[in-house]
This record gives sequence, structure tokens and C-alpha cells, in this order.
Amino acid sequence: MKTQTMLRWLVLTTLGLVSHSLAYGATGNSVSLSSHLSQLINTRLGYMKDVAAYKWINNIAIEDLAREQKVIEAAQNSGLRSHLTMVSSRQFFALQIEAAKEIQHYWFKQWQEGPEPDRAPDLVNEVRPRLIELGNDIVQALALPQTSEQLAIEITGLSLEAASQLEAAAGSMKFYPNQLDQILSSKKLRVGTTLDYAPFSYEQAGLPSGIDLDLAADLAISLDAELVLVNTSWPTLMADLTAGKFDIGMSGISLNLERQKSAYFSLPHHTGGKTAIIRCDQVSRFNELSKIDQPDTRLIVNPGGTNQRFVQSNVRQAAITVHPDNRTIFDEIIEHRADVMITDAIEVELQSALHSELCGATPGQTFTFQQKGFLLPRDQDWKQFVDAWLTQRIGEGVVKQAFSQHLAN
Repeated sequence: MKTQTMLRWLVLTTLGLVSHSLAYGATGNSVSLSSHLSQLINTRLGYMKDVAAYKWINNIAIEDLAREQKVIEAAQNSGLRSHLTMVSSRQFFALQIEAAKEIQHYWFKQWQEGPEPDRAPDLVNEVRPRLIELGNDIVQALALPQTSEQLAIEITGLSLEAASQLEAAAGSMKFYPNQLDQILSSKKLRVGTTLDYAPFSYEQAGLPSGIDLDLAADLAISLDAELVLVNTSWPTLMADLTAGKFDIGMSGISLNLERQKSAYFSLPHHTGGKTAIIRCDQVSRFNELSKIDQPDTRLIVNPGGTNQRFVQSNVRQAAITVHPDNRTIFDEIIEHRADVMITDAIEVELQSALHSELCGATPGQTFTFQQKGFLLPRDQDWKQFVDAWLTQRIGEGVVKQAFSQHLAN
């Protein structure tokens, strides 16, 4: 199967709260919001005098519609992590932008009538990164239950009407009822993938490729949604899912009980197990696990996934090296810097086909029983849809075709 689709990266980063003390003018207006959210909005709008000063000095217009649209789109995408509807995210951040422009216009007017600013912080390298951080923090805070606690927001140049509109929007955020409804409404399918595990998820000629990514494109089409690839890694996979960074993990992910404690899995689309890959001239030396687990064996493993967990549980004597890049790990064996890697049988099949120097240590046999599927948040509606889609695609031969294509490459 060769599915043509637009793949784009959406790399979402969790940012900590920023503490920033600002002195505000005495002519500001007070609104009542939860203390935490108020402080974040207060801090972000407090930067607008610096923004205005930079634009004044550099003769830049206050309004930049293209950038405003980018800010709103980023806020909408970030809000999906907390199930905020795109409509309510857009409404709030559009009002925040209008409030920011109102404050900048206020300062422009002041400088037209009085002393002008002679310096300002660098907008691109200093101010804007802080605004992005605060924007992400505000999105997270908007998803929290608002309390009756009040904090005065006092920003010079902000009208009472603008402040009230911002308060009303913050207090009326809407949430998607479940993951499936969020995808159908937002028309975005966010797929977490590592791009380091052929044949399921890897880069080919600089582009995302693999069995799971072909199936991800098919799933997006089934949902009439844009496919958005979200960068994740094996050590951060579960944390990224819990943080809402993606709707589904598709990267050759093994089903196991530890992951099942905090997530759902789809039905499996592949069955295999762990085995060893070695240089072909070493088959007789390493054709059993007991022979591999010897003090003179140099075993190499990638971090954070089921390969490392297998090694930690079953290897006691061999010298173990953790290699951080799964895309270059097989070169370590080829170049005699390592002897053995234990990984999934399907990866051994692929890598031994790609590299004549490499062979499976136990052809036709595995150390474990293992199935692969798609990692899901705990949302029964979403899981039922994915299982129904996958069952249909297996029955139609689409899944088999994807495996055949990428194992033949």
C-alpha cells in the first residue's frame, strides 16, 4: 500500500510556569478570575509595553494578521491536549490578541504626545519566547477548574470592556466529551511516533515512512482528518500519551501489561517475539539465550522500550551498552563494537535483509511471545472505532499489504 498524504510535524513541548515580576500602571482595571490563571494573563499582557516599544523604535506596525493567525492556531493545537474545543480556544486567544493590541495602541498614543522610548528588549529573541511559554501555560490553566478566588489584573491601557470580555471567555471554555468526538470535530488526528523503528516507523529519503505510518494515513482518511505526526520517544512514550500530546501511538508498539495499566491498546496487528541479531559468522556462538548471557558478550540495547526491559529481566552476566539511537545501533554490531542486540523478530528480519553481515541468531524461534498494536488513551469510544477500523483493514488485506511493502524495501 502506498498512501499519498501530507505529513507534517507538530512537536509539542510541555513548559513549566514562568515567574516574572512586573510593575503595572495605576490606571489598570480589575477583573475576577482564578488566581493562577489571572497571574498568567496578567504577566503575558504586561509584556505588551515592551512589545510596543520594540515596534515603535523599529517602525513596525502593531497589527500582524499572519502572526496572529499562527498564535491562535498554536493555541488551538495546544488546547487539544486538554480536550479544549478549538472554537473556545480560538475565542479566548483572539480576545487576548485584541487586548494586547489595545495596550500597544495605548502606548503608541502616549509616545506620540510625550517622551519616546529609547530602548526595548529584543522582540524575537527575548520577548517572544516568553510569550510562547506563557501562552502554553495559559492553555493548561484554562483547562483547570476555576475557583472563586480573585486576583486583580491591573494593566495600563486595557479597557474595562476588553478585560470583561477576556474574563467571560476564560470562564466559558468548552471541552470535547471524548477523544473520538475531538478528532471528528477538530479534524486533526495526532499520531505519536518515534521514526526510529523500521519497518513500522522510520525515515526514508528524509520523509516519514513505515507500516504504521501508512496505516495512520489510512486511519486519518477514515476520519476525514488531517494527519499530524507528533514526535515521541520510547523513554517518554507513556508520559507523552498521559500528557495528551497525541491521540494514538503508532510506531510498532508492543502490547504489555505495564503499559496497559495506564492506557488502552487496539487489537493487535502483528504477532512475534524477541530474538537476537548478530554478525552471521557468530551464529553458533549465540544461538541460545544462555550462550548470549556470558561475561565476554557485548550486548547492545536501545533505551526505554521493551527491548531494554527484556534485557534487564533476562540478562545477568553479559556486558550491556545502552545506545541512544535506534537508527544506528545495528552499525555497532557490523563494526564489531558490539556482538548482540535483542529485539523484535520482525526487525531482525528486516535488518538482516538490509545488511548481509547480520543474521538472526535463532531463525524461526523467539524468546518471548509478543503482539504489536496501537497505543490509546483510556477512551472506550475511541478504542471501539480504532478496533472496528483495524478489523476491517485486516479483513480487506490492507494491513498485510503494508507489511509486504515495507519488508520488501
